[in-house]
Amino acid sequence: MAVERFLPSAIAHFEPADLIGALATGIVVLDADLCVVYANVAAQDLLAVSVNQARGKPFLSLVLEADSLNPLMRRALDTGETLSEREMAVMTGPLGREHRVIDVTMTPMDSEFERKYLLLEISDATQRQRISRESELMARLDSSRQMVRQLAHEIKNPLGGLRGAAQLLERELQEPLREYTGVIISEADRLTALVDSMIGPTRVPQKALINVHELCEHVYRLLRSEARSGVLVERDYDPSLPNAEVDANQIIQALLNIARNALLAVGDRGRILIRTRVAANVNIGTTRHRLAASLQVEDNGPGVPPELADTIFFPLVTGRANGTGLGLAVSQDLVTRHGGLIEFESKPGRTVFTILLPLPESA
Repeated sequence: MAVERFLPSAIAHFEPADLIGALATGIVVLDADLCVVYANVAAQDLLAVSVNQARGKPFLSLVLEADSLNPLMRRALDTGETLSEREMAVMTGPLGREHRVIDVTMTPMDSEFERKYLLLEISDATQRQRISRESELMARLDSSRQMVRQLAHEIKNPLGGLRGAAQLLERELQEPLREYTGVIISEADRLTALVDSMIGPTRVPQKALINVHELCEHVYRLLRSEARSGVLVERDYDPSLPNAEVDANQIIQALLNIARNALLAVGDRGRILIRTRVAANVNIGTTRHRLAASLQVEDNGPGVPPELADTIFFPLVTGRANGTGLGLAVSQDLVTRHGGLIEFESKPGRTVFTILLPLPESA
């Protein structure tokens, strides 16, 4: 039997509401006052609200920070146009705490009772935007890393010649003048060390199957010893987290760089939390992993300055007057060597840096 002949008889067994309810796209119907009349299951999941809770409420009371939708919805109702808005950042869920990125298509509908309705098709674009952002970040980091290494090579060659010349000159000078050649040599060594830090570690990770909490505990103890008396350092571990195949020293260094940044952010008084979780079905760049270890460092400091949000993982980018801007760049490099990624979310009072590390398929 041809598929075309089978479909009409198959569809006839379903009510339209059943078909709409089964869609993966969120469907919301609004009345002329832009209040909710109907929401299918996908929309209820996306908005984190039941249809009974949503019915009769203004749509914008369920989707916070989406005020720009109001004139578009009004225009669609008034003109009969079908309008769309892509990748709009909104807050949903109880008290508007869940960040989402959505695509919205608005289609006006006329009813037999001459009442106007507006049909919204809502798609969750959060994952798509995240994959796109991470792929772009990894590409930019790779380009930046290549540029820094080439620049470092050009800097280290004359530094070596400068240091050698100063050592030769030191042998010919009397004691009072050797102090100056000593300054030249020490500064050349300092710049060489800085350049080496910019390049990052060159050795391949020496991976072994290890309990990630051992690494977190090591960082936790170091952080407590360095924290001021007014800073509370806490930990929240997921005991179900499987062992990960990592280079222990490199992951400790990556986590420690992030934790020390948090320590500097909170200053004399604040709270830092080291958290571990198992993340399922995680996309890192364009690769999907069944399981990943999520290592988070959360602080209640002032947050990352908005102007640094897009470049914070690049070398020499820092928000502190005395910072080198190398800690996060090195951490990102160390984690990407393990097939992972560091991402962050930040606002005043809550900054979370998350290290994602793929877990073995057998985990």
